[in-house]
Amino acid sequence: MPEDKISGDGYPPVDIDISVEAGDWPDEASLTRLVDRAVDAAFAETGVTGRSELSIVFSDDAHIRTLNAGWRGKDKPTNVLSFPAFSFPKGGPLPPMLGDIVLAAETVSREAVLEDKPVQNHITHLVIHGLLHLLGHDHETDAEAEEMEAIERAALARLAIPDPYA
Repeated sequence: MPEDKISGDGYPPVDIDISVEAGDWPDEASLTRLVDRAVDAAFAETGVTGRSELSIVFSDDAHIRTLNAGWRGKDKPTNVLSFPAFSFPKGGPLPPMLGDIVLAAETVSREAVLEDKPVQNHITHLVIHGLLHLLGHDHETDAEAEEMEAIERAALARLAIPDPYA
């Protein structure tokens, strides 16, 4: 079993396409390892099964600001955005394509420094966070936020990454 796999249970049940579009990111092999581990841990915690596809784009603040303004009406950069390809009800079967997760290099790096954590840990957390959105989770209410954060904490604990909400 490869060292970056969480279990032998067929995780992750997705084919992942990684694209480094812009920004100062770790090398693609490192990003692939981070993403694979994050996706493995998230699926192990959610228990979602089936096969699907996922796209992860590593970009910069300028691009994510444009996306954030166009899709959410917020003219500012953010750390991560998720764009579902299909509606996914929690507990339902995986759609053929989950969607896209886009991360912004400058914001991710700045947050990691401010929160005094390794950037790799922050990238891992944001990939899990973005994936949970694609899997039907949200944090619009306190109850939703508690549920989503509990899954994030558990997935990160599988990877020996400290609780980002502590």
